[in-house]
Amino acid sequence: MTAPYAGLKVIELARVLAGPWIGQTLADLGAEVIKVESPDGDDTRKWGPPFIERPLPDGGTERVAAYFHSANRGKTSVVCDFRDADDLARLKALIAEADVLIENFKVGGLAKYGLDYASCAALNPRLVYASVSGFGQDGPRKHQPGYDFMAQGMTGIMDLTGDPDGEPQKIGVAWIDILTGLHGVIGVQAALAARERTGRGQQVDVSLMETGVGVLANQAMNYLVSGAAPTRMGNAHPNLVPYKVFPVADGHVIIATGNDRQFRALCAALGLDRFLTDARFADNAGRVAHRGELCDAISGATAEVEKAALIERLTALGIPVGPINTVAEAIDDPQMAARGMVIRPEGIPGVRTPIRLSDAETVSGRASPGLGQGKWAFGERS
Repeated sequence: MTAPYAGLKVIELARVLAGPWIGQTLADLGAEVIKVESPDGDDTRKWGPPFIERPLPDGGTERVAAYFHSANRGKTSVVCDFRDADDLARLKALIAEADVLIENFKVGGLAKYGLDYASCAALNPRLVYASVSGFGQDGPRKHQPGYDFMAQGMTGIMDLTGDPDGEPQKIGVAWIDILTGLHGVIGVQAALAARERTGRGQQVDVSLMETGVGVLANQAMNYLVSGAAPTRMGNAHPNLVPYKVFPVADGHVIIATGNDRQFRALCAALGLDRFLTDARFADNAGRVAHRGELCDAISGATAEVEKAALIERLTALGIPVGPINTVAEAIDDPQMAARGMVIRPEGIPGVRTPIRLSDAETVSGRASPGLGQGKWAFGERS
């Protein structure tokens, strides 16, 4: 089987996470991705500990942060100083034959080198040019720098996350960076599909702030419909009850009922039959209105049962229930082993792109590149 993007030529002028995530996803889908780095390399090469030390083809060794390896699998790397005329000329020669360019420089920052979208499109009209920024290519904030932490604060997700009596909380990974990268991949794919019809490339414009607001989903609609801004509720759900963390004798579990059948089964399983005949709890709207009374009763019942026993009991009844795993427990889960989620390209551990295709293969066999270890041409991997 052939990888879906075999033969696709991608230049990555991006660093840190959102832009490189686009490049890594395309690489895992078979594209040839040349990562163009400054002489100092991508910032995340130094974002450790932990670090990975490995030998390089030239006989030297390299010590690079695990963070870098999380977003740069499958690429090659060349070093380019934009201020050097020869380096810039070689880069433009690459652009002339590329299908996709990914960049996450400040808005307007590449124009002085002739690497902005207009200049690159003139050089290669079929080029799909993906721009990742904090706030987008226009608008009053376009020149402001953007970072995931700031975006989580500005887009409302931190005001929805954490204990209602505590401070707002960010999500434990760079959530908006990752989602922006995935939206960037979708944008690139859409532009490539359009190119098949028109013969022309175009600019893909994705930003952290728009991504963060764009994935607020039901919470955004709750505000738009009601006019009331939702706020953080800890582990409770604004629209569903019971749907939260509950105590057990040896820790906590998540119970997430999504319909009346599941709720009735839960009450029967926990000996809470009184709620089955109480009209206040007959439907979800009533349960939302009386969440305190109901959740207190469920907590009292679950607190008497050990986690494994409760999960087994409720799972057998088709009630959504699960543990709160550590990162180690999640990665080491037998389901992840069965699905081959942990990979070790060239001996370096990683987590594969979570896409499986029935009639095409994905490529996860190449590790992240050493700084400048690639070739200044497509089809000439070192």
